[in-house]
Amino acid sequence: MSKPLDDTLHRVTQRVIENSKATRSAYLDLIRREGDNMGERSAVSCSNLAHAYAGMEDDKPAMVAGRGPNIGIVTAYNDMLSAHAPYYRYPERLKIHAREVGATAQVAGGVPAMCDGVTQGETGMELSLFSRDVIALGTAVALSHAMYDGALLLGICDKIVPGLLMGALRFGHLPMIFVPGGPMPSGIPNKEKQRVRQLYAEGKATRAELLASEMGSYHSQGTCTFFGTANSNQMMMEMMGLHVPNSAFINPGTKLRQALDREAVHRVAQITRKGDDYRPLGLVVDEKAVVNAAVGLLATGGSTNHAIHLPAMARAAGVIFDWNDLAELSSAVPLIAQVYPNGAGDVNHFHNAGGMGFVIGELLEAGLAHGDILTVGRGGFADYAKEPGLDGEELVWREVGPSGDETMLRPVSNPFKPDGGMRLLEGNLGRACFKTSAVDESRWTVEAPCRVFEDQPSVAAAFKAGELDRDVVVVVRFQGPRANGMPELHKLTPPLGVLQDRGHKVALVTDGRMSGASGKVPAAIHCTPEALGGGPLARLRDGDVVKVCARTGELSTTADLAAREPAADPQAELGTGRELFGMMRRFADGAEQGASAMLATGGM
Repeated sequence: MSKPLDDTLHRVTQRVIENSKATRSAYLDLIRREGDNMGERSAVSCSNLAHAYAGMEDDKPAMVAGRGPNIGIVTAYNDMLSAHAPYYRYPERLKIHAREVGATAQVAGGVPAMCDGVTQGETGMELSLFSRDVIALGTAVALSHAMYDGALLLGICDKIVPGLLMGALRFGHLPMIFVPGGPMPSGIPNKEKQRVRQLYAEGKATRAELLASEMGSYHSQGTCTFFGTANSNQMMMEMMGLHVPNSAFINPGTKLRQALDREAVHRVAQITRKGDDYRPLGLVVDEKAVVNAAVGLLATGGSTNHAIHLPAMARAAGVIFDWNDLAELSSAVPLIAQVYPNGAGDVNHFHNAGGMGFVIGELLEAGLAHGDILTVGRGGFADYAKEPGLDGEELVWREVGPSGDETMLRPVSNPFKPDGGMRLLEGNLGRACFKTSAVDESRWTVEAPCRVFEDQPSVAAAFKAGELDRDVVVVVRFQGPRANGMPELHKLTPPLGVLQDRGHKVALVTDGRMSGASGKVPAAIHCTPEALGGGPLARLRDGDVVKVCARTGELSTTADLAAREPAADPQAELGTGRELFGMMRRFADGAEQGASAMLATGGM
């Protein structure tokens, strides 16, 4: 029998509901009006309809007759992202599945999808975070045609899922389902990949050896197999009830994957206003769903990027969720999964050991997740605690049972750690996030003289010159959203990891982001207020003693910052299209609010 709802979960949820009263009410009013104004397509002018139907040769008669719902497909397909490459053939298959239930489907639009793995350490990474707003805007454009009774959202990776959801929520009167593509099969062990990266950072491995290692890891179509932002996205969509149950981690090209895709099409047709089970997106994504997403993030040790993305996604639904909420939930939610970079195994091992079905079942039984949320599935949230399979050609769901590997998945009664590993740090250097789940507990406190940098290459140069071969807090500033778009600083992990392995006490403090794949080096990230405009990091100088402590939640310096002038703001860089994003940098709000210019200026 399930336990009553955990006290902390209840308290945080009630606070989120209270803090969101005005904004959520305004949002619900919006989608109610939009739904009321959504008439039959037959009422739209004949000229408009002719334009909409002109390219639909096979489905034109059915659309003209208005016999069933018309489903819009918003796709983030490109083959630069291995995770998105399978989407190439999805539209035609989804259209066939729609016809099976008397519906039609159209590609409503495409949105950009950049690969953070390709842009790591490159200037293109400065566009990465703001690509989320672009994706949201593209989604809104796609859904603006008043032709759709529901939508299927095809996206997986880092900014794409948050951007799709943020845009889609402004059309929350429509039912929508996310359709994942699944992870690539496992390649070389992740720890071997990390070993070669550190050897290369030390000059002990050649570029050819490094490339061979990386290609052995990232080797085929499908999501990268480490538990970074992309796979954290998929986990959160499960926790919010926005997938067909437990469909996140089924490999591409398999019969089961295709059966789940088919079910997504059939299901979205059933939950439109033309069906008998109307489930609009704006009611599926509510305060409880947002809290469930946060709980899943903490229970699985997911990507720190979601400390930014989750508040932004929530805001798009009129829900106010901040780092205080995340930190308080973290104190109550145990870490029950260890997936690389927190553990040795990848997401395929995670799924085979019980995966999301096991996680959700454990959380529900322990009273650590809201079981009464509205989902897109046929039943309630309890269905997400089951795993899909095939009985002949028929899609079925089965009980998951106990963990298949307790080095990967453990019950709530015997967790890897008693908390979710996301700590809020505060002090005279601002507020920041610290992910403890991948950091050895002996390294949770670092107090040392700092070395201040203003870009990643300068850190790499100092490392190679031996200038950091000591106890040091590396401060990388002017990396916030308004400074340069808040790029990930994943390239810092190998050299800082080398210093740590040499026995030094090392920490990173930055107003930038780390990758969802960052791991063992203690890091205070997303520091806000950012350095640009005179934030505390702008007043630090080389040699100032900085303390980073996940135990006490402290981020501070002994230096008298008030007596100093801040360092001069850097000039915005040109090239790689960065100048086109000047308005987004200028109007972006803080990391804790979601670092979005679109939300900040759109009254959300």
